[in-house]
Amino acid sequence: MRNFGEKAIERFVDQMIIHRYSPNTIRTYESMIKTLFYTAKIKYWNRLSERQLSEIMQAYFLGKNIGYSHQKQFVSAVRLFYKLLFEQDYFFLTLRPTRKNKNLPVVLSFQEVQHLLNQITNLKHRVIISTIYALGLRVGELLDLKVADFDRDRNIVHIKNAKGNKDRIVNYPPKLKSLLNIYYQSYKPKKFLIEGQNRDQYSTASVRNILKRAVNKAGIKKAVKVHTLRHSYATHLLE
Repeated sequence: MRNFGEKAIERFVDQMIIHRYSPNTIRTYESMIKTLFYTAKIKYWNRLSERQLSEIMQAYFLGKNIGYSHQKQFVSAVRLFYKLLFEQDYFFLTLRPTRKNKNLPVVLSFQEVQHLLNQITNLKHRVIISTIYALGLRVGELLDLKVADFDRDRNIVHIKNAKGNKDRIVNYPPKLKSLLNIYYQSYKPKKFLIEGQNRDQYSTASVRNILKRAVNKAGIKKAVKVHTLRHSYATHLLE
C-alpha cells in the first residue's frame, strides 16, 4: 500500500504535466522531491511550515557538496511542489543562493574528445556520447530525442522542448549520420533515439556513468561532466 508521500509525488508529476512543464524539468523536479522525501523520512508533508521545510533543506544542503545551480533548482522544485499540491506559496528566501561562482567552464580539446570516444566500445554508449557532443545537447535533450526528429534529407535535427520550452534546429553532421545508420540496424529504436529496457526512456544516471567510465579509461584529469561536451561543442564550432 502506497503512503502519503508517494501519492503526493504522483500527483505532483500529474500537475506538472497539466501545466506543460518540459519532460526534463518534470524528471528533475520529481527526482529532487523523492530525494527530500526519502532523506527526511517525514510522513505527512502537508503539515510542514515554511520554517520546518527550510530547516530540513538546510540540513540536506550542508550535508552534500552541491553547486549553486543544483541548490537553486532544488529550492524551486520544493516551492513548486507546495504551490501545485497544497496552494502554499513558500519563498525559502534564506535558502536561495545569491552568488554564483564565476569559474570558466571545463572544455575538452578536439583531441581529448576523440580519445574519449575511442574508449567506448559499446555501440549504444558510443552513440549516446557522440550525439551529445555532435549536436551540442543537454542530457535531457538527448533523452527526449526521437527518431522522427532527424531529417535525413535536409541534414537537420529538430530539438524540441529544450530549455525554456523552446525548440531549435541544429545541423546533422555526416559522421554522426554514418554512426546512427549502423546503430539503427543493430538496435532498431522505435520511438526514442536512445531507449532503455522495455523501450522506455534512458536514464540520466546511466548517461553520466557511461561518460565517467570513458573519462577514467581515457586518463583525462579534467572535471568532465555531460554538460562539458556541450561546452566543448560550442568552443570547437567557434574555433
